[in-house]
Amino acid sequence: MPVSSFNQIRVSASALAHNYRLLQQRAGSGVRVLAMVKADAYGHGMIEAAQVFASAGCSDFGVAEIGEGVQLRAAGADGNIFVFLGFRPEDSGLFFEHDLIPVIYDLESGAALSREGVRREQEIAVHLKVDCGMSRLGILPKDVESFVTALQQLPGIALGGILSHFPRADEHDSLHSAEQFNRFEDVAAQAGNTTSLMKHIANSGAVLYFPYTCCDMVRAGISLYGYYPDGNAGAEREKGERLQPAMSFVSRVLQVKTVPAGTGVSYGHTYTTDKETRLAVLPVGYEDGLSRHLSNRGEVLVRGKRAKVRGRICMNLCMVDVSEIEGVQSGDEVIILGHQGDDSISGNEIAGWMNSISYEVLCLFGNNNERTYSK
Repeated sequence: MPVSSFNQIRVSASALAHNYRLLQQRAGSGVRVLAMVKADAYGHGMIEAAQVFASAGCSDFGVAEIGEGVQLRAAGADGNIFVFLGFRPEDSGLFFEHDLIPVIYDLESGAALSREGVRREQEIAVHLKVDCGMSRLGILPKDVESFVTALQQLPGIALGGILSHFPRADEHDSLHSAEQFNRFEDVAAQAGNTTSLMKHIANSGAVLYFPYTCCDMVRAGISLYGYYPDGNAGAEREKGERLQPAMSFVSRVLQVKTVPAGTGVSYGHTYTTDKETRLAVLPVGYEDGLSRHLSNRGEVLVRGKRAKVRGRICMNLCMVDVSEIEGVQSGDEVIILGHQGDDSISGNEIAGWMNSISYEVLCLFGNNNERTYSK
């Protein structure tokens, strides 16, 4: 019988399904919604999340590395699985064996797939990534025409789609996104017959704030997991049905102790009590994704009230001040992320304490703790 940890990530399948359906509605009935399940579905569990999205109608999934695609297919995932981060030439056969779709950004990758296709007497369709302003992976717009011409000379390979990525679609009033989309439309036209070529550039921000960029398919990431790409601002600006955060992080109180004024707390004594203080010791630390940046900054919920983190967060432990919360005792539930009573702590709030973004918070928590799923 497996022994459970004090720390549990709880994922709401109904919230995931709600978010998928809401994004499909925003994108439009004629647009495919690809679910980005890379990074273990942003900490929510790649296989489990993909199953929920598939049940909600999703047939397109995105991963970063080919190993994720193999794992997802081996778990029984149907539909299209896109691999966005490239691959080693020696792994090109995996695309054929597991029916994966490669995203390429150099001719070397195309040549490797071509050789493998010829050897197997099979043709494979690739999607070409173009850098229209992200300055990340992708060929430059000026090289698209010559690249496509060279790709067409390779046997066993066909161009099935063209894509790019928005760097500033989380900014509602960004003129850059409109300019970038126009650039993308131009390079897609250069790539060939745009009626047969699948085009996709829209991420979560573009689906929500620039719906005219949805093209044939959109690639939804953070929004599927219940967060707006621009954080609380997006949620507060939302006039329609809202996204629902799917993850909560629950722990327990290990011990409660009262210490006198002038007591140093945790490594380095970066916090010293200014009065008699009741401290609750929690079995969660940076090994569990609770970043050390939250030392003396973060808060948790105990008995529906907020308790501040005191002192440095340790590898497996941290301390919170429960002086103003009556009756706290060993075994009490602690909410690090989620709702308790009339209050809640969101990934956006935690990200603010860390000077980060909700994406990182979800990955840190979800990828470092046991997960359970509820309907």
